[in-house]
Amino acid sequence: MTKEILHAARQGLHRRLQEKLWSLQDGIASNSDKDSPTSVSIGRTLAETLGVPSGKPRLRGSAAGAEFERQTVDFLRATFPALHHLRPGHWEIEPGSAIAKFEQYSHLDALKEAAAGNAALAAVLGSDYTIKPDIVIARAPEEDDRINREAPFVGNDTAGLTPLRRRNNSQHLLHASVSCKWTIRSDRTQNSRAEALNLVRNRKGRAPHIAVVTAEPLPSRLVSIAIGTGDIDCTYHVALHELREVVEALELDDARETLDLMVHGKRLRDVSDLPLDLAV
Repeated sequence: MTKEILHAARQGLHRRLQEKLWSLQDGIASNSDKDSPTSVSIGRTLAETLGVPSGKPRLRGSAAGAEFERQTVDFLRATFPALHHLRPGHWEIEPGSAIAKFEQYSHLDALKEAAAGNAALAAVLGSDYTIKPDIVIARAPEEDDRINREAPFVGNDTAGLTPLRRRNNSQHLLHASVSCKWTIRSDRTQNSRAEALNLVRNRKGRAPHIAVVTAEPLPSRLVSIAIGTGDIDCTYHVALHELREVVEALELDDARETLDLMVHGKRLRDVSDLPLDLAV
């Protein structure tokens, strides 16, 4: 029997992460903090549950982050466009694009140019206008022929300002910003939160979906990015189902309660939930 697209894509993500990034060395998983016994225990058991290979060299720092971004992009490209019947449109999913190229944020280029020639203005503006998410999902504006395909809907005298109409706008619309965190350290989570707040604050028009994808095994560190509202829509774990099973099997009651708090509070979901959430 053919597996569902989403199930196959999730398995494919795990397989590619194991080939490129996820490994066990001396009983320590590559996404664990070796200085935290709980992180080591959860990370090792999770890796063993998923069949992560041992002995492979551990990617570190920016190399690990870049690989995680690539694999998350591949997962989204394999899943979100398949929901075109729920979320029609012409979509682009790509890594690392500055948001000023998108319609809601095109005014930020003018700010950047103004700040470049004025030190006092640059000091006031800071760098809020140079946001570059790890992954962006964007929608192309639509031609009138497509808008009117089912029945005459727009003409010369209506909808003269909406950016979804190509005759009004040539730039893509930012649909979603996805931040990728292979692991989470409390000092780095603030970068994702600050980026999210700037996406909301600096937009002209509709706010994009704002999500974080992570493989962090320690629930107490997931809290630092998942708990709270007003900036990030939701945090997605690459293996949430398996993580919950591991924490239960290890009888880590505090960790289990923390995961339950985030899941039941609608702040933490599995990566397989992300494509459908993006279709909302």
